Amino acid sequence: MPAMTYIARLLGLVLLSVMVALFFASFGSGSFTAHMVIHMGIVAVAAPLIAYGFRDTRFDPLPGMLRVSPMLASFIELVVVWFWHFPTFRTSADASLILSLVEQASFLVAGVLLWHACFRPKDGRLAGTAGLLFTSLHMTLLGVLLALAPRPLYGDGDITCFGIPLSAAADQQIGGVVMLMVGALAYLLGGILLLAGVLRDGETLRERPRW
Repeated sequence: MPAMTYIARLLGLVLLSVMVALFFASFGSGSFTAHMVIHMGIVAVAAPLIAYGFRDTRFDPLPGMLRVSPMLASFIELVVVWFWHFPTFRTSADASLILSLVEQASFLVAGVLLWHACFRPKDGRLAGTAGLLFTSLHMTLLGVLLALAPRPLYGDGDITCFGIPLSAAADQQIGGVVMLMVGALAYLLGGILLLAGVLRDGETLRERPRW
């Protein structure tokens, strides 16, 4: 469907540009919620649109030699996401523009790698379903840990999130909820859609007459 891939490509690039603009606008505020909005916008919305829109084109971000299995790609994303949310590394990234850019770039690469692998799994769409559902699980776990942490993990005092003053505890809790509402649900929905496609194809095969 060329029209759908073109629309996905355009939306993905526009959204990525918006996330980059938000990144520079919010850098230095120390807001975990702002960080999470940008993070989720990249990995859960822009990345699948880019992976879908550019696959099998000359601009395909992942040529054949770089393709991996969905579960391996999900594990890579787990490592990248959890690494940057350890308090030490999160604090270091917040203090350095270059390091923070590296962080967001790693989120984009890991996200495109995962969605690309799940859209074109070597082992079939069931493998893609498993990869997305596993990602949804570890995103849910991290989101819950951040939202329910008994104390702020990334500093203290008041911060400003897109012009709204928040305490560090409230800022972290809202960021955790953003991860749950956007990240975990996006991967869960993607897994369900892939599984629905597998079931629909299986039903079609059973109904096809044999000659």
